[in-house]
Amino acid sequence: MSGFLYYLVAFAVVLGILVVVHEFGHYLAARWAGVRVLRFSVGFGRPLFVRRWGRDRTEWAIAAFPLGGYVKMLDEREGEVAPAELHRSFNRQPVARRMVIVAAGPAANFLLAVLLYWGLFWYGSEEFRPILGSPVLSSPAAAAGLDDGELVLRVGGDKVQTWQEMRWLLLQRAVDDDQVDLELLNQRQEIIVRRLDLAAVRQSGWQGDALERLGLRLHRPRLPPIIGSVGARSAAEAAGLQAGDEIVDIDGEPIHSWADLVRVVRQSPGKTLQVEILRHGLPQRLTVQPSAVDEQGREIGRIGAAVRDGGQTREQLMVTVRYGPVSALGKAFAETWDKSAFTLVMIGRMITGEVSWRNLSGPVTIADYAGQSAKLGVDYYLKFLALVSISLGVLNLLPIPILDGGHLLYYLVEIIKRGPLSERTMEIGQQIGLTLLLMLMAFAFYNDINRLFSG
Repeated sequence: MSGFLYYLVAFAVVLGILVVVHEFGHYLAARWAGVRVLRFSVGFGRPLFVRRWGRDRTEWAIAAFPLGGYVKMLDEREGEVAPAELHRSFNRQPVARRMVIVAAGPAANFLLAVLLYWGLFWYGSEEFRPILGSPVLSSPAAAAGLDDGELVLRVGGDKVQTWQEMRWLLLQRAVDDDQVDLELLNQRQEIIVRRLDLAAVRQSGWQGDALERLGLRLHRPRLPPIIGSVGARSAAEAAGLQAGDEIVDIDGEPIHSWADLVRVVRQSPGKTLQVEILRHGLPQRLTVQPSAVDEQGREIGRIGAAVRDGGQTREQLMVTVRYGPVSALGKAFAETWDKSAFTLVMIGRMITGEVSWRNLSGPVTIADYAGQSAKLGVDYYLKFLALVSISLGVLNLLPIPILDGGHLLYYLVEIIKRGPLSERTMEIGQQIGLTLLLMLMAFAFYNDINRLFSG
């Protein structure tokens, strides 16, 4: 499968799941309330596929424009309703039931995230330990005195086990705090505390990777350039490379570590390389031609060989995080709540100008992240799906007419004034909401295009 098609399929699966789950939330709530559902559509515009099913002969449709979907319910405002069906019309339902039906869509997205996190935490995953690499020069990490090989034990008092946990806690702290204390275990097995300045994250308008802004890097051990395994039908196998071979130089350039080997190979797609090796202590010279592969739109070289590792390095760098079924469920709810609150805070600060609007992502960027996470593995892909599901749930609850949150706002006003809003008021609100939504979409597309050309 080509790189573009792989990313497209990964994005389509994410989008399809999120739309179906969201709309199914509305559908189930409508059925619970006794409202008749006329159509369940994945996508907008002209239906490409329609099938009637169920007691109410509901239309199940897939439409031409895939970015979204809808559930169409029986409603007097949208067409004539038979007298015998009036009690099943959406607009005739008590306001509390209408609110439940509308809120059920975002609630389904949050529930999906909880279930995904629950399964992931229960099943367990292998992740990088929070071991720091050499900090970037003249960065906050360097100013704090952080050093290569130090293990982060706590961030501001909160215990961390993985690199991703450390990243998430630093992001949360950076929202309001200028500094945070890191409890570290250095290579002499001493526990020390360093104070890290977080202001650089906010000063950039939250653009780019926050850890890069802070100068934090993941520790990369220096591995010798010794081949551990060779892939079948790979460029390495075609060249005659074998497990145990030590790479000495490539085209006259000395190779001191596995990182040196990877760098040279990646820079040489399709190029013929002269490789000097040591095999059983004896020097040999081989010719290798790295295969050209696509990586995020650029061509790199790959030979299909893996580094030799007796297991000790992996054990030092990686940790398996797993929870019991009950504690995993509690952590899943906490993870969903924290990420929902963080998303809402970021949206608020984007409105006030504290967070750059360049952080707003459209379908192209989401497709890129979907493809990247899918390549990393199923657990990364499911975590990405959970995160986007949370974002969709929060977005839909914003009090913008045309979104679910806008309808909930209408119903709250209806409760307060003890009567529904006028048709004219709701019509103006819908026009304002549609305009705002189109502006957001246009800005997101602009950011996508800008990222494509600027990197």
